[in-house]
Amino acid sequence: MKAAVLALALVPTILFAADPRKEALDRISDSTTVMQEIMGAPDKGIPEEILGKAQCVGIIPGVKKAGFIVGAKYGKGILVCRTAEGWSGPSTVIVEGGSIGFQIGASETDVVLVVQNKSGQQKLSQDKFTLDASAGATAGPVGRTAQAATDAQLHAEILSYSRSRGLFAGIDLGGATMRPDNAANKAVYGRAIQQQEILDGKASAPPEAKSLYAELNRHAKH
Repeated sequence: MKAAVLALALVPTILFAADPRKEALDRISDSTTVMQEIMGAPDKGIPEEILGKAQCVGIIPGVKKAGFIVGAKYGKGILVCRTAEGWSGPSTVIVEGGSIGFQIGASETDVVLVVQNKSGQQKLSQDKFTLDASAGATAGPVGRTAQAATDAQLHAEILSYSRSRGLFAGIDLGGATMRPDNAANKAVYGRAIQQQEILDGKASAPPEAKSLYAELNRHAKH
């Protein structure tokens, strides 16, 4: 009887211990869904010419935002970059701080970042990176083609997009910061690992990322 009681007492602990990996893998699945829905919307989405040249793509599903005039945001997502062998394994990331600024109230906003070159990748690989104009980040053009893109957008290192309540648009992230979620990356890859190692393609991606790669390759072919 004592053994049975002890076993039952340990169940929550075992489940809790499994949660970090499941939560991290759920981010990959949620990110795939976000890309499918954004790119599947008629006459909307990220121009395929831009995705085709993307060095990295960051997807943060459901950034939670609350506030009035002065806002705050916090979200968890993933970042993948191109390597000589294809897309890197997903690095889990956290976005936090600042105010998105285009809405008042509380909502959830999906955020997508398109990194256009190696320099942008190096910036995102920092332990903490601020997503603002001074760092080469700007709102991205929307539509099936990039014809409406401005010079600033075409030459930016990082283009940012958001979807909230069904509306999809380029967005200025207003100084939000991004950093690697080292604890979640450890849960996914089974060891302590640096984000740069993941993005350089030196870590085997989990099987759960296959659908994400298929979706990216559908729209982001070189």
